[in-house]
Amino acid sequence: MALTGRASLLALAGVLPVVLLPYGVTLLAVLVLLVAAIAADVLLAAPVSSLQLARSGAVTCRLGEEAEVRLSVVNTGTRAARGLLRDAWVPSAGTRPRVHRLDVPPGERRVLTTVLRPTRRGDRRPDRVTVRTIGPLGIAGRQGRHELPWRVRVQPPFTSRTFLPERLARLRQLDGLAAARVRGQGTEFDALRDYVDGDDVRSIDWRATARRSGLVVRTWRPERDRRVLLVIDTSRTSAGRVGDMPRLDAALDAALLLTALASRAGDRVDLLAMDRELRAAVEGARRGELLPRIVDAMCQLEPALVESDGRRMVSEILRRARRRSLVVLFTSLDAAALESGLLPVLGSLTSRHTVVLAAVGDPRVEEMTRGRGEISAVYGAAAAERAREERRRMTALLRRRGVEVVDAPPDTFAPAVADRYLSLKQAGRL
Repeated sequence: MALTGRASLLALAGVLPVVLLPYGVTLLAVLVLLVAAIAADVLLAAPVSSLQLARSGAVTCRLGEEAEVRLSVVNTGTRAARGLLRDAWVPSAGTRPRVHRLDVPPGERRVLTTVLRPTRRGDRRPDRVTVRTIGPLGIAGRQGRHELPWRVRVQPPFTSRTFLPERLARLRQLDGLAAARVRGQGTEFDALRDYVDGDDVRSIDWRATARRSGLVVRTWRPERDRRVLLVIDTSRTSAGRVGDMPRLDAALDAALLLTALASRAGDRVDLLAMDRELRAAVEGARRGELLPRIVDAMCQLEPALVESDGRRMVSEILRRARRRSLVVLFTSLDAAALESGLLPVLGSLTSRHTVVLAAVGDPRVEEMTRGRGEISAVYGAAAAERAREERRRMTALLRRRGVEVVDAPPDTFAPAVADRYLSLKQAGRL
């Protein structure tokens, strides 16, 4: 049984005759009438068990976008079901409206739509559906709950996809429209053409030149079917917020852009996400299913408040990447984390693979270095300058050990990683 606000008003109105006629009989009569009205309203309300509920609608959406989940309500009883329905979800689902008005005549069906705007990645699930049917007097009714399992998987937003057309145009230029002039490990012979000013003299094909009246050069094109291994560090450093997002989210966005670009280039892309434990892995996916599988694996990734195990990370990479690959490690340039974790075992990785370390920089640090005036601003500027100098030191140390470093703020981080991939491909270093 459930009471409405009208029941309180009715009880309040019953105080008046008791005050005017302060007798026990008056109080008893008021109570009897109130209980009778409530009982009648409860009996005349449609039973909640006569309602059949079913869900339909969206099962996936991107973070920051809206999704609609529909609730079908069928009244199989003989009384009209009028009242309220609350479709409860976890708070991070961002649902609206929280409560629906219910009015379903006998034998009819109504569809109620709940709009979700999630604020976190991962699976968002409903709690339960609570239905309250009200009697004709509107003072009381019946209430019951229904369990209707559902799941909306919230995917990373992939905001960096706006940079994809420009990088694909550059890739097309690399891959045939303008052949690479420099030969490297990641290039293969493409064609012969006449020599023009600026060509590398080492590309001259002397045998072909002897058969012609002018100089002939060989052109090279980037090889396809190279392997790119994306490694996402989900340790405590990935939980730090830069601007309005965690470092992990910026890394996921950049990894998606690189996945889309490398797959279009004909390269194989695999994914590892780990800290002390392996959190996700995508290997051997075909081109058509690659991006959906990686997006699905990323949905459940959350920062773990533990230190990264650099030794295990490197051993996992070496175990999975047997042939030479481009390893893109999304982590931070935190000196304490790198010196105790990755640096001692980095040599075994760089000796077999091309390694890119991609770290999200904090533009707030640059702003703080310009702080002057108040004492707090000066202290903040000194701390920011020290942090920037430590970052430069780590970058120089990594480069001396053969690691390519990408250090960029969140708004340019994803395209910077994609540009480094294209540069390495153009130079034949994949």
